[in-house]
Amino acid sequence: MIRLLMCLVPLLLVAGAATAQDHEHHPPTAQTPATVPPMADPHTGHDMSPAPEPVDPHAGHDMSAQPQTADPHAGHDMSEQAMGPPDVPTSADDDGRPRQPPLPPAALSGPAHAADAIWGADRMTGARDILRRENGDVRATAVIIDRLEVGFGDGEEAWTWDVAGWTGGDINRFWWKSEAEGDFDGEIEGEVQALYSRAITPFWDVQAGVRQDFGEGGDNPTHLVLGVQGLAPYWWEVDAATFLSTEGDLTARVEAEYDQRITQRLILQPRVEVEASASDVPELGLGSGFTHVEAGLRLRYEIAKEFAPYVGIEWSRDLGGTADLTRALGGDPEHTRFVIGLKAWF
Repeated sequence: MIRLLMCLVPLLLVAGAATAQDHEHHPPTAQTPATVPPMADPHTGHDMSPAPEPVDPHAGHDMSAQPQTADPHAGHDMSEQAMGPPDVPTSADDDGRPRQPPLPPAALSGPAHAADAIWGADRMTGARDILRRENGDVRATAVIIDRLEVGFGDGEEAWTWDVAGWTGGDINRFWWKSEAEGDFDGEIEGEVQALYSRAITPFWDVQAGVRQDFGEGGDNPTHLVLGVQGLAPYWWEVDAATFLSTEGDLTARVEAEYDQRITQRLILQPRVEVEASASDVPELGLGSGFTHVEAGLRLRYEIAKEFAPYVGIEWSRDLGGTADLTRALGGDPEHTRFVIGLKAWF
């Protein structure tokens, strides 16, 4: 024991001297971290050899006897499928939409209106009439004062009215129209029409009825009237009619006007009127062919949509044989006048 201690003492002295020498070269500081003992390997003692390959469940089985599933698209040309839906004829003419099956016979075996089977045909007929009247056959009435004006020109003053009105629904209406001219000495010449009007397209009506002339001359014929009225392309309002008098005289007249909106209230309206006669009518001062033309511009200001005063200028001229008859009676076939008037409706 004493010999063992004597052998260990020199070894301890040598180790102490070496430690002291290390501390001399590397003095400890506050920033020096504490010595961290090495961590133990978590996989120590584990067998890390590669895992065995998975076993094929069909290994050793003979698969030759199993039938192979046939490809449903084998041998098909699928190139056209990428170009769009298949070309399938349908009742809706829509490629790719399945054909609509025909209605079963039972679908057409009941009443025309299914509600009749529940409430009765008598009660539902009255209800449908009310629905049709309130939503598609509304009755309304309007009065339109297209021109109510005074003209100045050629040293003369004259007045004109051009008024109309209607009552009825969207399809069938009763129209009345009246035009007249006169001077402030009491002379007057004009007409009044009573017409049945029926819509044949969304923008055009066919009109038929009678026209009665009136004036100071005493010869005031009655006419049958057939015409059309509506909205032409580019928003021209057109009124065209032919007249067959009780004397067998056939005449025609076409009026067209257009509203060019300058502002929301200021509107410029060009207007053209052309008249023609199939034969000479000396008692009415008419020659055959085109008899009269008018062209004018009116600038109106809408104080309200229903009330618009205007000013304008109008040129008129008798044509052909009518102009000759006018000259023979001492009149002037051509006139230009300034007008001031009112356009209104209610």
